[in-house]
Amino acid sequence: MLAALRPPGIARILGPTYAEHARAAALAGHETREVETLDALTPATLATVVNPDNPTGRVLDARTLGVLAAAQRAAGGLLVVDEAFHDATPEWLTAIPLVPGGAVVVLRSFGKFHGLAGVRLGFAVAADAVAEHLEALLGPWAVAGPALLAGLAAFADEPWAQGQRVHLRQSAARLDRVLAHGGLRVLGGTPLFRLVQAPPGTHARLGRAGILVREFPHWPDRLRIGLPADEAGFARRAGALA
Repeated sequence: MLAALRPPGIARILGPTYAEHARAAALAGHETREVETLDALTPATLATVVNPDNPTGRVLDARTLGVLAAAQRAAGGLLVVDEAFHDATPEWLTAIPLVPGGAVVVLRSFGKFHGLAGVRLGFAVAADAVAEHLEALLGPWAVAGPALLAGLAAFADEPWAQGQRVHLRQSAARLDRVLAHGGLRVLGGTPLFRLVQAPPGTHARLGRAGILVREFPHWPDRLRIGLPADEAGFARRAGALA
């Protein structure tokens, strides 16, 4: 939907990252390409960064985001900053302070940190003109009432959020030890997932143990592994990698 905020033109997505942004931009008629350098990202009709990134965990700093925003403003383009994984690490930079200057939209999700993927709820932070355009594109009743109630309750429960952040960091550190003991090298990630370098056959071995991981056709030696939900999950990962 954000890709439709600009007439068809040039869309660039900073990669490697997940494929949905490129897919949406292409469906909106943009000439779309994933690029690996900041120099190739702007200027563009639509420039997108995932920050922190999935699956690498890459984080762009304030200066870099400011330069990207300025380039997009000068070109009459739009910078989309996807912060779906930001809530787990609020000490990391958010691009929201760049929004009042225009040409910047920040995306947030309840499906990652809050674990509410089933309600299909997220939101955009944008300048008034962009927000009004987006609202017109979405139409009335874009979000169900129960989903809104779930989102408001999640945002209001700050004690839970603080405890969850501690839990995620501890679980991620524990998972790193399990992965290292199993011969996997942790390359990056966030407190919600880890990106690892894995020997051939690791994906199938984990799958036989009932552990679903993300593989990458262009990275045959890398996997994204989520945090186990409980003690049984940790034990199952350790056993599969033994």
